[in-house]
Amino acid sequence: MREKRTIQASIFEQYAEHEIGLELKAMSDWLDQNVDLLDWVAADVKQRNVEKTGRKGLTIESVLRCAILKQYRQLSYDDLVFCLMDSTSCQTFARVSLAWTPKKSTLQSGISAISDVTWEQINQRLLNSADKAKKERGQMLRIDSTVIESPIHAPTDSTLLWDSVRVLVRLLKRAEALAEGITTIDYRNHQRLAKKRTRAIRYTRGQDKKAPLYRDLIEATRNSLDYVEEASIKLLAVMPFDPLACALWQSQLSHYKPLILNVIDQTERRVFHGEKVPAAQKIVSIFEEHTDIIIKGSRDIQYGHKLNLSTGRSGLILDVVIEEGNPADTERFLPMLDRHIAQYGKAPRQMAADGGYASIENLREAKELHVDDMAFHKKRGLTEEAMVKSPWVYRKLRNFRAGIEAGISCMKRAYGLGRCTWKGLKHFRAYVWSSVVAHNLALFGRLLST
Repeated sequence: MREKRTIQASIFEQYAEHEIGLELKAMSDWLDQNVDLLDWVAADVKQRNVEKTGRKGLTIESVLRCAILKQYRQLSYDDLVFCLMDSTSCQTFARVSLAWTPKKSTLQSGISAISDVTWEQINQRLLNSADKAKKERGQMLRIDSTVIESPIHAPTDSTLLWDSVRVLVRLLKRAEALAEGITTIDYRNHQRLAKKRTRAIRYTRGQDKKAPLYRDLIEATRNSLDYVEEASIKLLAVMPFDPLACALWQSQLSHYKPLILNVIDQTERRVFHGEKVPAAQKIVSIFEEHTDIIIKGSRDIQYGHKLNLSTGRSGLILDVVIEEGNPADTERFLPMLDRHIAQYGKAPRQMAADGGYASIENLREAKELHVDDMAFHKKRGLTEEAMVKSPWVYRKLRNFRAGIEAGISCMKRAYGLGRCTWKGLKHFRAYVWSSVVAHNLALFGRLLST
């Protein structure tokens, strides 16, 4: 049975007399004042419980603290294990036993179980504490958008087809192992051919020269898919002997097959028919299929998800919305404002936003919701008199808005919001919110000390 709290190992908490050690102590003090957070985390983590016999495993408290420590210091799981073994400050913060240090697989299993909903609830509690401490009242608001990349390589049709062949061969080898001694799985391994054609396409100039290479690559992918479908039929004879393994294999096939067919379709449409495939119909990864194609202005194409963030005067991140697709900023202005009102019970007195959010309709709606001063970085036909009380207020709010750029930069450099390293959409969302909690918790500790 997994315990909720760590039994105190020592009456003396040892934090280094260093800026990081002092921040860890402030973060730990806030967590100790909000013990009921562990109930939310336990609802997620206990789904992956430990055995009733043997070692009890990490407590719920240690799982949460290790997750925050990982995001706060941007550690890999290997580095996190080392820090828990080597650093007294990290050991004290994480509340792990000195006699036992968890392995990286144990840490990954526990940390990845915490859902994005739980992280968002923790952030809401933290913002309530900031409100009570009069560090962030939500009276001034600034919003902006950014992009966080998915953990994928730069997508091309040829590399996606090569990925498809590799996955299909992997399924065939697994089927071969399951069917050993029962039936035979016949297939040809086209990985070498697929790799050669992919490299040839990369270094070939001219669409007419690339077309036959693409034709060979698509044929290898289709043949590999046919082999897998034949193997799926033969595995029915294996089902009575190992039903769980066969069911897992079939679920993987059901997951990858439509994605691979979509990759083949979009390649044929673009290469052989000269179509411009819409971004909404494209797949840029068969492993992170949730990834969107994002183009902000005239900048480079990014592959990930668009985020809309709001921060207050303190620099704390008040809200984050992980968008689907690439919606225009003007469409997301009012939903962000409505979420702020739902959180604080009233609209902010003053608000600033990037020029992409500017529109006459958004300004009118903000005024109707009792936002006294609403400044857009780019006026886009709006007058200062319509937005704010005076030119002086407009300049102040425009400078206030610029502060969110520094906040986004800090999140990307220090808290890993430039590129998500966790797999799957569910874990993508959890990664974003865990980074936000780590940032806000560290910043709140600094605000309390001033």
